[in-house]
Amino acid sequence: MKQNNILFFGKENDFFVEMAVDFIKRNFFSYEVYIGNRKQPFPIINKNKKYTYIISYLSPWIIPKALLKNTTNAAINFHPGPPEYPGIGCTNFALYEGSKNYGITCHYMNSKVDSGNIIFVERFPLRQTESVYTLTMRCYIEISHLFFKIMDLILNNQPLPSSKENWTKKPSTRKELDALCILTSDMSKSEIDLRIKSTSFPGMPGAYFKDKS
Repeated sequence: MKQNNILFFGKENDFFVEMAVDFIKRNFFSYEVYIGNRKQPFPIINKNKKYTYIISYLSPWIIPKALLKNTTNAAINFHPGPPEYPGIGCTNFALYEGSKNYGITCHYMNSKVDSGNIIFVERFPLRQTESVYTLTMRCYIEISHLFFKIMDLILNNQPLPSSKENWTKKPSTRKELDALCILTSDMSKSEIDLRIKSTSFPGMPGAYFKDKS
């Protein structure tokens, strides 16, 4: 059986990432794992080394183009949003826009964030009572299920699926998410309530008042 060399990136202090790392360590002979947060610099990695697969699982970092080129099979990312919501703040914008459905996306990585060819999309309906936290946790659960399905294919040297879906817009940016958090005194109560709902998450600052100058 072909031996796979796995390069894995994930965020720290996350139960689902820890499960994924445990799976990698139990099932692959050759692997490198890097865990961190977005305030930390990208790990120092030998960019000349070849990897069979690079996996970004809720990674806080954008994988450099030079590293992506050293993948012999595929570099894949698990994104906590459907093709309609690429980029940062996907759950926030879905709630703010009143989306009726949501989902997760597994896709190939390239130099531009959330733009590579899509491998698989899993969709589910949104509840009226949804919060950023509950939607995020639903995404993490779905990503975990999809991760194990994809890894089983890799373990058995089977081809990855190919979705006919495409990204529908440019990835949202940190600047756009920060702007969503701003409240002003001339906003209606319904707009303020919606922004608070769409940006509130445990441990994060969320929406705040900033009067127009």
